[in-house]
Amino acid sequence: MDGIGTREAGLRKVSSHSSISEADDFDLSRLLDKPRLNIERQRSFEERSVSEFSISNTRGVDGSDSIYSPGAAVRSGFDTPASSTRHSFELHPMVADAWEALRRSLVYFRDQPVGTIAAYDHAAEEVLNYDQVFVRDFVPSALAFLMNGEPDIVKNFLLKTLHLQGWEKRIDRFKLGEGAMPASFKVLHDPVRKMDTLIADFGESAIGRVAPVDSGFWWIILLRAYTKSTGDLSLAETPECQKGMRLILTLCLSAGFDTFPTLLCADGCSMIDRRMGIYGYPIEIQALFFMALRSALVLLKHDEEGKEFVERIVKRLHALSYHMRSYFWLDFRQLNDIYRYKTEEYSHTAVNKFNVIPDSIPDWVFELMPTRGGYFVGNVSPARMDFRWFALGNCVAILSSLATPEQSMAIMDLIEARWEELVGEMPLKISYPAIEGHEWRIVTGCDPKNTRWSYHNGGSWPVLLWLLTAACIKTGRPQIARRAIELIESRLQKDGWPEYYDGKLGRYIGKQARKFQTWSIAGYLVAKMMLEDPSHLGMISLEEDKLMKPLIKRSASWTCMGPERT
Repeated sequence: MDGIGTREAGLRKVSSHSSISEADDFDLSRLLDKPRLNIERQRSFEERSVSEFSISNTRGVDGSDSIYSPGAAVRSGFDTPASSTRHSFELHPMVADAWEALRRSLVYFRDQPVGTIAAYDHAAEEVLNYDQVFVRDFVPSALAFLMNGEPDIVKNFLLKTLHLQGWEKRIDRFKLGEGAMPASFKVLHDPVRKMDTLIADFGESAIGRVAPVDSGFWWIILLRAYTKSTGDLSLAETPECQKGMRLILTLCLSAGFDTFPTLLCADGCSMIDRRMGIYGYPIEIQALFFMALRSALVLLKHDEEGKEFVERIVKRLHALSYHMRSYFWLDFRQLNDIYRYKTEEYSHTAVNKFNVIPDSIPDWVFELMPTRGGYFVGNVSPARMDFRWFALGNCVAILSSLATPEQSMAIMDLIEARWEELVGEMPLKISYPAIEGHEWRIVTGCDPKNTRWSYHNGGSWPVLLWLLTAACIKTGRPQIARRAIELIESRLQKDGWPEYYDGKLGRYIGKQARKFQTWSIAGYLVAKMMLEDPSHLGMISLEEDKLMKPLIKRSASWTCMGPERT
C-alpha cells in the first residue's frame, strides 16, 4: 500500500536501541517467566507525584528525555525471527492474516494514511457507519502501528482529528462545547475533481444522537502513547496540540453544580454506545478521565496558559482518586459492610453517604464475589449503586494506576476466580451479568441489539484482549493473558474476526456482529506484541502516584494476600 511498503507478514523490520534516560521502561521480559513482579527502579518524570508539580515548573531536560520509551517504536515486537526465539514464541499463523487485514482497513486522505475503518465487512447488507474511522476504535490499531515502528499513521490521525475538533459543532440548533472531539470521520474521494473531503460525526448522526465523552480522553491518551513511543515531543508541544488538550480539559474540568469529582455523563457516551443504564458516573468514563488527566499533566507545557490547567488537574486527580478508590471499590468485606448499612443517615458522620438501600443489592453479587478479589463497580450515585462488572473500566483503572497495587491484584484475582463468568470461551465479557426480562425492557428501551448476553448486554468482545493483556503484564500475571490469547487463537480467525460474540460463555458469533472488525484484529496484534516485548506496556501504562493513596481501611481481600506484590 502507498506510504507503507511491502513487509513480510505485514511486519516492519526496525533497528534496536535504548535510551538510558528512560528509567520507567525497564526490561519486562522477566514477566514472561515469573508470575510476580518485584523490581526496584528509579522514578522518571511521569512517576513523580502530582504534588511535586507547581505552577513555577518548566519543562526541562528531565521532562523531555524521560518520556521516551526505549523499545516502543524502535524495538518492535516481531522485528526479526530472533526476537520470537528470544522469548520462546512461535509466530502464530493468525499474525500474518491479522496484519494483512489491518492494512486492508487503512483509510487515506490525500494519499496519506489517517486511520482505519471500523469494519471491512462487504458481506453485510448495510454499511451504516462501519466504513468510518472512529476515534476509540482506532486506538488499538494505532498501538499496533506504533509497536511495529510505523508512527506516521498515528501522527496523521492525531493531526486530522485535531483539525476536526476546531469545526463548529451544531446538533439541532444546539452548539456543542468547543473542545468536543468527533466520534468518527469519513473520507469522501471525488475521482473526477480529484479531491478528498472529510465528514465528521460529533453525535448528530449517531444512533441515539449522543456525543462521545470518551473521544477526547482517548485522543490525549494516544498522544502520550505516540510521544512515549517515538521520543518526539515536538508534536505534543505544538501550539495546536496544546490548545486541543486545553479545550478538552476545559470541557471536563468546568465548574457546575456537581458535588462529586467524577464526571457526569449521559447513557451511550462511551464504548457502550447504546442505552444500558450507565448514565451518571460510569466506571469506564471515570477511569479514562483519570488516565487522560495524568497523561495531560505530562504533556502540557508549564507556560502562562498551561500552568492554570496543571494546577486544576492536580487538585482533581487527588479528589478523583480518593473518591473512586473509596466509594467505587467492592470486595468481600465492603459488600458485607453495604449489606449491613443503615439508611437515612444525615451529617458528616454518615457511613452510608450515598444512601444505598441494602435490599437493592442483587443476589448474583453475593455469588460472584470471591473471598479474595474485588473490582470497581459500574456506577455510584445518590441511592443507586450499579454492581455490574465492566471490563474496560477495570482494566483502564489498572493501567492508569487509578487502582492501587492491592486493588489491581484483587481485580486479577477476581478474573481468575470467576473465569467462566467473566471470560468464558471467548475473551472478554464487556459487562456482567446480562440484564434480562422486564428490567431489560425498562433499562434498554427494548433495544433488540442489547438482548441478554449479546452486544453490550453481557456480550464478549475480542478487542478487550489487549486491555486485559496490558493489565496482566502490569500486575505480573502474564499467564492469564496467555490463557486468554489461546482462546482467541482457537477460533477468531476462523470466524472471520467478528466484532462480538453472544451467549453466556461467548460461544456464538454475535447475531448482528460485523466480520473483519478492525479493532478485534488490532487488539489481537497488540496483545501478542506486548506479550513478546513487554516494554511496549510503557506506551499505555502509568505508574502509581504514591501521594494519591486514600486513607481508607484495607479489606479482607487485600490483607489476606500476604506480602505486598508490586
